[in-house]
Amino acid sequence: CGCVVRRIQNFLPLCRENFCRKLIGARYFNKGYAAYGGDVNSTKKSARDYDGHGTHTLSTAAGNFVPGANIFGLGNGTAKGGSPKARVAAYKVCWTPIHGSECFDSDIMKAYDMAMHDGVNVLSVSLGGEAVDYFEDGIAIASFHAIKKGIVVVASAGNAGPTPGSVSNIAPWILTVGASTTDRKFQANVKLRKGMILEGTSISKSLPKNKYYPLISADKAKAANASARDAILCQEGTLDPKKVKGKILVCLRGEIARVSKGEQALLAGAVGMILCNDEASGNELMADPHVLPATQINYTDGVAVFAYVKWTKHPQGLIIAPKVVFNKKPAPFMASFSSRGPNAISPEILKPDITAPGVNIIAAYSEGVSPTGEELDKRITPFSIESGTSMSCPHVAGVVGLLKSLY
Repeated sequence: CGCVVRRIQNFLPLCRENFCRKLIGARYFNKGYAAYGGDVNSTKKSARDYDGHGTHTLSTAAGNFVPGANIFGLGNGTAKGGSPKARVAAYKVCWTPIHGSECFDSDIMKAYDMAMHDGVNVLSVSLGGEAVDYFEDGIAIASFHAIKKGIVVVASAGNAGPTPGSVSNIAPWILTVGASTTDRKFQANVKLRKGMILEGTSISKSLPKNKYYPLISADKAKAANASARDAILCQEGTLDPKKVKGKILVCLRGEIARVSKGEQALLAGAVGMILCNDEASGNELMADPHVLPATQINYTDGVAVFAYVKWTKHPQGLIIAPKVVFNKKPAPFMASFSSRGPNAISPEILKPDITAPGVNIIAAYSEGVSPTGEELDKRITPFSIESGTSMSCPHVAGVVGLLKSLY
């Protein structure tokens, strides 16, 4: 398993101890990466997961039953993969980005060859790129050979939504998976001083109970050499610590990672962050393990918060401690990030084929990296929460594994 697009994250690295007993092999492939100029140091000569993504997707597909699984005390329960009794093989093909690329077709196809040699029954492929002609697509070519040997190939649709025609892995012989929500929410609400409560999502630590802090919109906290547009997105180097210190910073979603915005807020001295969805993100809320107390709210509520901050003389608010809430409706609905059809190469063939849970998924995580990957984050956790079509892909692969066992 691995990343959503070839430019991003790991394929199928090593797993956590609780299901290593059934790991029958972990291999890595980097000759294509090295030939392109990648620095193949000691960490590049190992199947060890230094990203977390591969461990997460692998355990979702076939993790053992693990009681007491939780993320920072939230969502406690028994974790299991879709095929919890399966034996798994891991193939790592993605590395530190070089010139915007990190997963090379030659390495991916070599991993496919090895998987076929090893006799796997199902391939869960949480990576991909922009749709190209099947004869020029390494994943499509390799998947065709796997299918000929009776191996089911399940792949991620991509995270380029909601743009039409953005779906990847569109070869007819691949089972392409989009991402949708569940009815479980990690609720961390925002309370404004005037009494309004807005529903938010987070798994970060909370601020002191019932203590209000001043609010400031990030564009009003911009550094002298920064534009208001870059500052409201909380991009690196755009915030003035003198304006931010001791306040809850209100940032707009977009362009950089959500957790990176939190790191910039913390570096500027903020005590917390409210992350407001842009219009394209709509109601899609992600429960992120931010490095400071933070929560994410939907587009409509974000507009209300920005208006409150702009028109109130002394705006104040607080972030309520996160809790797990079930049976939240509407659910499921398609994640806005999930790539859409139509199929750019063969419009007559509908893609994606199916959707599965891909938002706020708890699964095993590598303890060789922090849950955010941010420089300031020194935490480690055996389980973490991730969102993407990378997370939905192994759900389907796990079900396919069960069907393979039955039939």
